[in-house]
Amino acid sequence: MAWEVIFWLLCFAVSIVLLGILVYQLISLSDLEFDYINPYDSSSRINTWVIPEFVIQGVLSALFLVTWRWFMLILTAPITYYHLTLYMKRRHLIDVTEIFRLLNVEKKYRMVKLGFYLSLFFIIIYRLVVSAVVALIELDDGEAF
Repeated sequence: MAWEVIFWLLCFAVSIVLLGILVYQLISLSDLEFDYINPYDSSSRINTWVIPEFVIQGVLSALFLVTWRWFMLILTAPITYYHLTLYMKRRHLIDVTEIFRLLNVEKKYRMVKLGFYLSLFFIIIYRLVVSAVVALIELDDGEAF
């Protein structure tokens, strides 16, 4: 049962990384909106983290597939598929010349992803706590005999 706790700790760390990347992208877009940063710097900062975010999200979905966590896989599969289609259509990067026209759309897109990642984060925290409590209870039962 300790492996399950380690698995959920790994998922917890991955979820924190995904949230951090997304919040960084939202901050860059907000800085651009309030004219604290120029469009080139903002788009290059965001584009730097798009591919790592897609890869990390794909790895998380693959982890759920390999460990047979069907509910979590069904939960993460649509966004992984969406990331894959964005990448295949080459619409995953922000264009410097059209960033002001697409600023509100990009912010809404990232806010929806933030809501998804936050819900995923809380589900992972719940599963981590449950698996840790179950592991502690089994450890106590094992020492009683």
